[in-house]
Amino acid sequence: MKQNRITYALAAALVGTVALVGCKKKEEPVVAPPSAMEPAPAPAPVEAAPLTINVTGVTLGNAVDAEQKVTTAATTFAPKETIYASVATDGAANGATLASKWTFQDGQTVSEETKTLNTTGPGVATFSISKPDGLPAGKYKFEATLNGTSAGVTEFEVK
Repeated sequence: MKQNRITYALAAALVGTVALVGCKKKEEPVVAPPSAMEPAPAPAPVEAAPLTINVTGVTLGNAVDAEQKVTTAATTFAPKETIYASVATDGAANGATLASKWTFQDGQTVSEETKTLNTTGPGVATFSISKPDGLPAGKYKFEATLNGTSAGVTEFEVK
């Protein structure tokens, strides 16, 4: 009888152990709080609002004022004149690319120039062409591009 009691006691202990293991709740991993020595995570980068700038006009002439604006608009020039193109812009830009391309009637490029614009309002960029012995007579075109997109073509003539 003593042996039966030990067997019953062992069997009860075994059933109790199995029941406890089966009912045990899963433990969540413990996450240590950030210490003062660890740097805080960097905030997500904030993208700047896109800047918008537009070409508002192109004026050709043979003279500019102190603000680089063409003083008198013209579309016909003498061969030995310096021809200016004032490109008016409005808006905000940080590193916008304004480019000029002067072409002769046969499509030959006479001159190209690029300027970087950093502005927060109206502005003027001026480009020019000239040749000491004179530009050949004929029809020409001036094209301004803003960030690679055409902002207009202006035709003129050298007589």
